[in-house]
Amino acid sequence: MEASAGPSGGNRKLDLIDGPISRTLLLFALPTLGSNVLQSLNGSINAIWIGQFLGESALAAAANANLIMFLMFSGVFGFGMAATVLIGQFAGRRDIDGVRRVMGTVTGIFLSFSIAIALLGWIFAPAILRLLGTPADVFPLALDYLRVIFLAMPPVFMMVLLMMALRGVGDAMTPLWFMGVAVLFDMSFNPLLILGIGPFPELGIKGSAAAALIANSVSLAALLFTVYRRDLVVRLRGAEWRYLRPDPTILRPILAKGLPMGLQMFLASVAGMAMMGLVNRHGTSTVAAYGAANQLWTYIMMPAMAVGAAVSAMAAQNIGAGRWDRIPAIARAGIVNVLVITGTMVLILAAIDLYALGLFLPRDPGTLRLASHINLVVSWSFVVFGIMMIFGAVVRANGAVFVPLILMAIAFFPIRLGFAVAFTPRLGPDAIWWSFPLGFVAGTLLTWSYYRFGRWREAKLMSLPSIEEVQEEALASGEPAGRFQPTV
Repeated sequence: MEASAGPSGGNRKLDLIDGPISRTLLLFALPTLGSNVLQSLNGSINAIWIGQFLGESALAAAANANLIMFLMFSGVFGFGMAATVLIGQFAGRRDIDGVRRVMGTVTGIFLSFSIAIALLGWIFAPAILRLLGTPADVFPLALDYLRVIFLAMPPVFMMVLLMMALRGVGDAMTPLWFMGVAVLFDMSFNPLLILGIGPFPELGIKGSAAAALIANSVSLAALLFTVYRRDLVVRLRGAEWRYLRPDPTILRPILAKGLPMGLQMFLASVAGMAMMGLVNRHGTSTVAAYGAANQLWTYIMMPAMAVGAAVSAMAAQNIGAGRWDRIPAIARAGIVNVLVITGTMVLILAAIDLYALGLFLPRDPGTLRLASHINLVVSWSFVVFGIMMIFGAVVRANGAVFVPLILMAIAFFPIRLGFAVAFTPRLGPDAIWWSFPLGFVAGTLLTWSYYRFGRWREAKLMSLPSIEEVQEEALASGEPAGRFQPTV
């Protein structure tokens, strides 16, 4: 079975069922990795502006606020991913009305939810930050930043949804261009609004959040103009506006497929918030150091996330075709890719971590040394995390989604969080840092046990997933990387 490497029908052909496993797997992972890198560079550069211009208290404030925002994303993003797959299926059948019915349903839901989040977030932002235990000297900055970011939710949600929908109908380049527009505007407006350069007001940390609001609003408006000017298939006109009222026949498969996707992201965000709550107890410098280390970990995690998505896609194709003989080789190829790529990134960042962390923490050598210590304790364990992702991706490919989710929850909460809470009185904040390797090792052992001895192979795959479906799911799984991505 031959298919294009991307939904846009690129010129490179990938054979997921009969082709060479390791090379095909790596090529399949590249679009997801590229999308994540672009988004995360945006978040990192903005964090550099905040750290350089406003100091560690502002960086700590942004770290607290961004975790809250990812929790908001996780509540709906799985359903957006499921809608992307459904749009791709209708587009593959040349059912234009079906594409627009799906687009109308998810647009109505996303728009309503994002407006509600913006209003409720503005009102309850102080209570949320207090629940997270945000340090007193960080609280006002975090509140200023968080409230403006909540206002950015409607354009952010709609921008992401529209880019995913375009990928679903086979257009990979338009979303990439307009993602680039949003990133460019965001990075450019950050220093102007933070410092009040030229005609712009000096807004401090609110300026960084306002830059996100402006960038996504401008990019969304430009993307909508392009969609309607080119009369793209995802647009709604005339009587089609009635599709904004959710259609139960469309909503049911979106909910069924989106729930496990959303739960995984929700679990990651709750785990991240729980760890941030513990870190907040140790003061602003520790929070800033942890936030800076998180910026490096985002890049270390990327290969594992991208390869995991590719493994799941490739395994699903082979299981659907009855090629169970290739599944162990796919898992081995995924693990080798993770060991090589993630391991290399860990070594490089360990060698230059003081320089890299200094981009975010330019003023306090003590905080910089603490960030370096945190990074050296934790970063190597993302290799183990990558192996866990591969085993989980293989079993999910046959529809076993909830057992890996439960095993991840066990590793993250009673094991990792439990260790951090129990040993902090004895080890201090080091208990938090060492809980990451412990949780990843436990999660990998549990997931491997299920892969090796579990009954996931007995599940019945309903149908052979199309290349468009698995590619879209792989691309969609990385979409919210950048500014709101937590470290699991």
